Amino acid sequence: MVLIVLGLVGFLISVFILRKSEFQNVAKISSLVSKFSLLLFLLGVIFSCFVQVDTGKIGVKTLFGKVEDDYLESGLHFINPLLVIKELDTRTYNYTMSNVHDEGDKLGDDAIRVLTSDGLEVTLDLTVLFRIIPSEGPRLLRETGADFVNKIVRPLTRTKIRDNAVYYEAVSLFSGKRDEFQNKIFKSIEKDFTSRGLILEQLLIRNITLPSRVKTAIEDKISAEQDADKMQFILKKEKQEAERKRIEALGIAEYQKIIASGLTEKQLIYEQIKAQKELAQSQNAKIVIMGKATTPLILDTKN
Repeated sequence: MVLIVLGLVGFLISVFILRKSEFQNVAKISSLVSKFSLLLFLLGVIFSCFVQVDTGKIGVKTLFGKVEDDYLESGLHFINPLLVIKELDTRTYNYTMSNVHDEGDKLGDDAIRVLTSDGLEVTLDLTVLFRIIPSEGPRLLRETGADFVNKIVRPLTRTKIRDNAVYYEAVSLFSGKRDEFQNKIFKSIEKDFTSRGLILEQLLIRNITLPSRVKTAIEDKISAEQDADKMQFILKKEKQEAERKRIEALGIAEYQKIIASGLTEKQLIYEQIKAQKELAQSQNAKIVIMGKATTPLILDTKN
């Protein structure tokens, strides 16, 4: 486009000078300038007829300020040289709102502060993943402009989060109903994004910060629950050990009862004599065994 404008301006100036000048040398120079300007104009027209759209982008066509309905996909295209091509990225956008200074898209504390149903202020760190619907690119540029992140994504997301947070208690958001809250926000935002030419891919609640006094109360409650669980485990273990000892005692008592009922006086004398004989025959035995009056005396006299 620049070459076209320069060539056209140069050509008009050279023609004007050529008509007004009475000197032959000036006329020759003007003629050369006009030819050079015409060459620039033709080169500009040729170059303007070719445009390349990068990978992952679309080219929205604008003619004299009017956005056309069709668009160019990635690649090299031959177009009207008067068209102005505005590229839009159709890959996934990552928009983060965080209270960390350099983590979000805006410097400083950009986290979302919401009021819950119990009147507490909760701070949310959030990431929105979205992309442009290629076929809706021309309409998006026509109706919203290139700054659709600040005009649609940011205000819509923050508003929907505040609208839905009032139905939950602060502790619920921090614990059991976090996923439910996240899914509810996703569904409420998704429809509005689609109607404006955007696809909401994912909405991630990265962090939930509770007021300090609530956080302390939750930590104390969790600690107390853990202590209670630990005590229940100890009691259960002690009961199991007591039951084991009771069963063991019953087994010993039953064993002794069976043994006592099966042994006679003669059987005991026989077992005693048998044991004494084995001891007497042992090479390392140096024993003197003395029993009842009826029991013989056994002496080891090897040494």
